[in-house]
Amino acid sequence: MSELRTLLDITALNKGLKKFTPKEIVEWVFELNRKTIVTTNFRPYEAAILHAVTKENPEAKIIWCDSGYNTPQTYKHAEVLIKKLNLQIDLFVPKQTAAHRNAVLGLPEVNTKAHLIFTEQVKLEPFNRAMKKHQPEVWFTNLRKGQTAFRDSIDILSFSKDGVLKVSPFYHWSDSKLDDYLETHDLPNEFTYFDPTKVENNRECGLHI
Repeated sequence: MSELRTLLDITALNKGLKKFTPKEIVEWVFELNRKTIVTTNFRPYEAAILHAVTKENPEAKIIWCDSGYNTPQTYKHAEVLIKKLNLQIDLFVPKQTAAHRNAVLGLPEVNTKAHLIFTEQVKLEPFNRAMKKHQPEVWFTNLRKGQTAFRDSIDILSFSKDGVLKVSPFYHWSDSKLDDYLETHDLPNEFTYFDPTKVENNRECGLHI
């Protein structure tokens, strides 16, 4: 069991943090003075969490596990955000090239054994490699209520299966509130996004369960 799991009563904290702004939540997290990372895949509205965290800590380590199957628009969006926010990106990619995988597996149908292998190769293995390297105690995400059934069951604070404290400062925010946030801070957004491990928006990719 992780030290933070024993120290923090996240049920009580979640009740209190609902009254906090995302900025205040981020500030609170950094006051914990724990080894912290942010993960991103540059999907829609990711600019909000990246801005909120790096505004408080410009040296925050940003983990990008790039499956190699992003849309051209997503890659261009990522480049814009990396430059605009001066993100300290640590990039992790699959051990196999997309060309090799396409020849062997292609893009498998969901809920098949081949798709499980595909997900392990393009997302879970790179992610686990990143976590092993950085060994974080705190993990910022942009999970939000209403995205999937599983995400509806968590809150601003939750623990990963490995005991890492997951923090989602925008958990209770709607798309419209995030639109206002992006406009206020002159941040771009990009909706032409595709995750081959999820395919459908209401499916989990395996990282957060």
